Amino acid sequence: MEKNRYEAGLEKLSEVDGGAGTEVVQSLKDVAPDLGRFIIEFAFGDIYTRPVLDLKQRERITLSSLASIGGAENQLRVHINGALNVGVTPKEIAEIFIHCVPYAGFPRALNAAAAAKKIFQERGLI
Repeated sequence: MEKNRYEAGLEKLSEVDGGAGTEVVQSLKDVAPDLGRFIIEFAFGDIYTRPVLDLKQRERITLSSLASIGGAENQLRVHINGALNVGVTPKEIAEIFIHCVPYAGFPRALNAAAAAKKIFQERGLI
């Protein structure tokens, strides 16, 4: 039997973020449960399950996007953990943020690096 969007998304979310992604969705339950469902169905059920890019590529793109838009440090921390979970190295993460400088500017890259530092410290990587 084929999985529905929610089931496929929840499985992919767990693969990338472990329990962190589910915690985000649960934190929305009392405020905006549909927002949590959209995250699972659309972002992870529709986009993350597409066949062309692997999870490392997807997380690299996500980190670059979140760093570039700025103001998304909470989501950036979730995806830094996710990137590490799927095999992106701390050096690669730092390089992603360096690469954002000419396009998004130093302040956004610095904020992203600060988020990465916090996650790297929590995980004992630095």
